[in-house]
Amino acid sequence: MFKITPIQDFNTQSLYAEKCGTTAKEGLFAYSMLDLENGELMAISQFEIGEEYGVIYDIRPARGLDDFEAMFILGRQTMNFIDLCGAHKCKALKSAGDDRLLRAIGFRECNDELICNMEGMFDGHCDGHAVKL
Repeated sequence: MFKITPIQDFNTQSLYAEKCGTTAKEGLFAYSMLDLENGELMAISQFEIGEEYGVIYDIRPARGLDDFEAMFILGRQTMNFIDLCGAHKCKALKSAGDDRLLRAIGFRECNDELICNMEGMFDGHCDGHAVKL
């Protein structure tokens, strides 16, 4: 079991980002995924939300962790929050995370960008957003 929570301060974001092999980006939203049994960091996501698009900068596991399903859930939770805030389209940096993960959570390449139209993705019907691994 794990818990996904917003990171409230930049010092914690910096520490967690380092443990996940990335750099904290000031001014971005960030989520941490913690193991409920031992409190250890499992992963981090960093993202921003604009009027039309959200942008995911990182979806990264802690060094040494390989749990695709947990990373999938963190990615989709990040996208769900962006969608709930009113930005129904999302971009991801190609360097944001594992290519297989980014495609599994819904991103497709379009004009050299990774983009996902999240309209209908989180309303309980999936609207064609089924996962194809």
